[in-house]
Amino acid sequence: MKPLIGISCCVKAFGIFATPNHAASDTYVRAALGPVGGIPVLLPAAGEALAPQILPRLDGLILTGSRSNVCPEHYEGPPHAEGTPEDHDRDATTLPLIRAAIAAGLPLLAICRGFQELNVALGGSLDQRIQDLPGRIDHSTPVDQQLPRLRVAKAHDVRLAPGSLVAQLAGGTEVAVNSLHNQGIARLAPRLVAEGWAPDGTVEAVRVKDAPGFAYGIQWHPEYDWERDVVSRALFERFGAAAAAWAARRHLLPQAAE
Repeated sequence: MKPLIGISCCVKAFGIFATPNHAASDTYVRAALGPVGGIPVLLPAAGEALAPQILPRLDGLILTGSRSNVCPEHYEGPPHAEGTPEDHDRDATTLPLIRAAIAAGLPLLAICRGFQELNVALGGSLDQRIQDLPGRIDHSTPVDQQLPRLRVAKAHDVRLAPGSLVAQLAGGTEVAVNSLHNQGIARLAPRLVAEGWAPDGTVEAVRVKDAPGFAYGIQWHPEYDWERDVVSRALFERFGAAAAAWAARRHLLPQAAE
């Protein structure tokens, strides 16, 4: 039986009446169906009550990227600049969901905004516009701006900790990534271990050091290029293997109890 993969949604305005919709990019759905090998389940931004109801039914959790930023009230940061997109309903859903998933040992893969949520959920803080900080680069712009599909263009290299998950998948300690973001980790959460860094020192990959299951976060976007990038595909496959193992145990538990 294929694992059920929860995919976090944002609240977005659709149509001429700007009707609020719960939405996730098709790229995450295709990744869940493809290299993850699971069945995607879209999780609405329905608040903290969602976690205890949905987690026992899932075998893995993907925290998605988004244009919206994590609200600074969750890490005691200054207010966002005027016009910065926020999503309070998503924050109210994902932050407790992350903590509950890690506590349960549910396999978790956090991507871009999800990566930032992971840090905040576990007690870290964020820089809101790292491109405005001294000595930092603009992570929102690919190096080759002439490429027609900017989301698959490589923005910069990431230096990887030897022996880390992505270093194993890449077969080395450096990988080029399609990193597209404005926010970044300022104070690393106590439970996170940094395993990848951009040339300007920005943290780009983390693991939860005491997690009972697969719990990893990356700042870049493997969902856009897994069909052509071997490291992106391998990362989803590794997450999928953890979710499949979780699903096998979950479906065996009722039989064992009998």
